[in-house]
Amino acid sequence: MTTPYTNSPNIAPLAPEIETIVAAADRASVAFAATEPKARARALVAVADALDANADELVALAGAETGLTEARLRGELNRTAVQLRLFADVVVEGAYLDVRIDRHDDDFAIGVRPELRMMRRAVGPVVVFAASNFPFAFSVAGGDTASALAAGCPVLLKTHSGHPRLSERTGELVAAALRDAGMPDGVFATFSGQANGTAVLQDPRIQAGSFTGSEHVGRLLADLAAARPQPIRFYGELGSTNPVFVTRAAIAERPDDLVAGLVGAVAGSAGQLCTKPGFVFVPEGHGLDERIAAQVAASNEQLGRQRLLNPGITRGYTGRRDEVLAAPGVRTIVAGEATVDDEGHGWTTPTIVAVSLADLRANRDAVLAEVFGPFTVLVEVPEGTNPVDLVPEFFSGALTATLQTGADEASDELRALTDALTLVAGRVLYGGWPTGVAVTHAMTHGGPWPATTNDSSTSVGTAAIDRFLRPVTYQSMPEALLPEPVRDSNPWGVPQRISEAGESRSWGASGR
Repeated sequence: MTTPYTNSPNIAPLAPEIETIVAAADRASVAFAATEPKARARALVAVADALDANADELVALAGAETGLTEARLRGELNRTAVQLRLFADVVVEGAYLDVRIDRHDDDFAIGVRPELRMMRRAVGPVVVFAASNFPFAFSVAGGDTASALAAGCPVLLKTHSGHPRLSERTGELVAAALRDAGMPDGVFATFSGQANGTAVLQDPRIQAGSFTGSEHVGRLLADLAAARPQPIRFYGELGSTNPVFVTRAAIAERPDDLVAGLVGAVAGSAGQLCTKPGFVFVPEGHGLDERIAAQVAASNEQLGRQRLLNPGITRGYTGRRDEVLAAPGVRTIVAGEATVDDEGHGWTTPTIVAVSLADLRANRDAVLAEVFGPFTVLVEVPEGTNPVDLVPEFFSGALTATLQTGADEASDELRALTDALTLVAGRVLYGGWPTGVAVTHAMTHGGPWPATTNDSSTSVGTAAIDRFLRPVTYQSMPEALLPEPVRDSNPWGVPQRISEAGESRSWGASGR
């Protein structure tokens, strides 16, 4: 357990009810990290089962508080449960511990090597800040919670004000499932309030933080985490403009498919997705305006006006939308609705605009920033422009970047463009649209700033567990004092990478 700060006037004291849950998480930390893999896996599966068993109640609460459709919410809840079960398998398999054993070696190439045994261990209690736009998948039982619990870290979950009743009920289900599965008291709790959130982040017993939300708030929290007397790692998944580059051959071969995919990606969930394509680079004279207008009309017929999540998002969307529409050179292809009711909720249909490359350059401050909602910008690029040059000119970091090409295109320019996009995006797509984020081993949901506060991590996929682990090496330690994963007996049955004595004399042979 950690000793609290002393003589630190800038650290706000915790409210009594918050102190209770932080202290409980701190007490549970060592025992929870040491839980046997199958026991922790059963606990994660128990949480998933509880979500499934209460799906009707949870979806109804989520729909009432967020305005998202039942189909969207059921799909998201299923994804959340699947994610928990996937992490259960990760825990049992054990490769995430990255166990390495170097045998004692008197003949080591640079002198005697002592016996070294390394594994990754849980960092300790973490605070998770829930998102507004994913009330299940990035909220109480979402990916940050699942990966932290899988790592063996107690979780203190700061709920989002956009869905308080859903958060409270989900928190009750998660806590009960973990308790009934035999996990230590204190491994999970929810709390609310911005002041409480920042106070918990600064508490010395908290060893990591994660956040999904706006760039502005994420930066504030990251700065708080870095300014602590003991700075801690902070993982913020923030906004993204997700550029798309479309070739002339793609438009010639499949214009209807392109337009349908684009409008679907912009209209789905009222555009309130961090992976929504925000800027689509197309050749001048693309001729897609009429198709786009027709496809948006068809989408509106199917979806109708969609409610934005909450009044804060409504204000942000309408303000940014108006700013872009007023920028010089912006041409409106589809003027969607953006109305606000008496309670401050926004009701929208998609807005799609176009701007020349020259006007984007001249007015980048007004046009280039993210518009969080059903809005996208077509950037019309003159013939002869090298798209590789546009990537660093307009983008420093994004969650995704997408290529839409003809079936047989594989030019040196496209290869160079792919390389350029990998420098600014965590996921580079070919031929699809970025709004679907699969929960898999190979998924990356991250990217350089301003997409995230840490570009070496992901908040989706099994690699997300890495955020809540740190390496520890045991030198010349007797077996009885070693943790189970690094013992020769290996009672947990985890993968072990073993370097035997004498191997160093043959290092480099593979390069000869």
